[in-house]
Amino acid sequence: MANIVHYINQFFAGVGGEDSAGSGPTLVMGPVGPGRRLAELLGPEHEIVATVWCGDDVASGIVPAIIDLIRSVDVDGGVGSDVDGGVGGGVDLVAAGPAFTSGRYGLACARVAAAAHDAGWLAVASMHEDNPGLDEAGATPVVASGEVARRMAPSLDRLAGAVTKLLRHEPLTAADGRIGKLARLTVMADARAAERAVDLALVRLAGDHTATEIPLPRFDQVTPAAPVEDLTTAMVALVTEGGLVPDDNPGALESARATRWLRYPIGNLDALMAGEWRSIHGGFSTAYANDDPHRILPLDVGRQLVADGAVGSLFAEYFVTTGNGTSVANARRFGIEWAADLRHSGARAAILTAT
Repeated sequence: MANIVHYINQFFAGVGGEDSAGSGPTLVMGPVGPGRRLAELLGPEHEIVATVWCGDDVASGIVPAIIDLIRSVDVDGGVGSDVDGGVGGGVDLVAAGPAFTSGRYGLACARVAAAAHDAGWLAVASMHEDNPGLDEAGATPVVASGEVARRMAPSLDRLAGAVTKLLRHEPLTAADGRIGKLARLTVMADARAAERAVDLALVRLAGDHTATEIPLPRFDQVTPAAPVEDLTTAMVALVTEGGLVPDDNPGALESARATRWLRYPIGNLDALMAGEWRSIHGGFSTAYANDDPHRILPLDVGRQLVADGAVGSLFAEYFVTTGNGTSVANARRFGIEWAADLRHSGARAAILTAT
């Protein structure tokens, strides 16, 4: 019998919705919520021995703590400690989701599955192919779910099939619903490149414009949020992809192809002084920005808007990254993390300055 740990969020654990999105990770023995149906689908050959759930607002940032909880599972005794720090307790596989198109949940599922795989377990996540967290799983298997929770039943069917196949040490393919990144393998094609090119051209001429041997990246079309009804009472945040940091760049933010974002306090500042702040952006001449940092982060205008009563208040920190060659996957992740952080802080609007 194989032993499985299932990761879900606070909503599917039955704990609460957004009011519980800041909850830390919790371990429960046995299946919970959709895990009960997943356990039925897996049958007596496999057992969901434990469930780990965590609030969506914090989960993607505390994956090591989630992995520690999984590692603490002792199949024989319930919860124990793994003294050697490796894969513990007889757990064979970690399954995460389904996350559907939920960005924060999908990000957490992808990161938990990837971290579990790195820790030595078999792992698989389930989410929709348009979920912005998909690329975070790397080469760890992800199978497609429906778009929304009402597609839970068929999504669990596919996840159960993937779990069963992985436990037989068989690779998942597109026929199993696998999505996301796949390891590149060298294989012998059935036909020469010239023949395949002609075949694809004929397929295109017949009206199929999706057939390809090299899938191209898909870019989101994001619907703008509705305007804030009353800015006079709203907290507004300043965020930027202009690479503006304290002069010594203490967080070592990259000048291009950023993999992270940083936050710096501005609650006690009315202005940003030249010489104390600079842009490390590598995609444009930063001379004018460094002469007047407000060209990147308009703190001076923000303070004036608050003084005039046009804006309720400014958030006491600003967020920064570098939008220069940044991957789509990282950009999606930054957006999810910024939105979750700002919502949790009480900010209701943001001014994003771009370059």
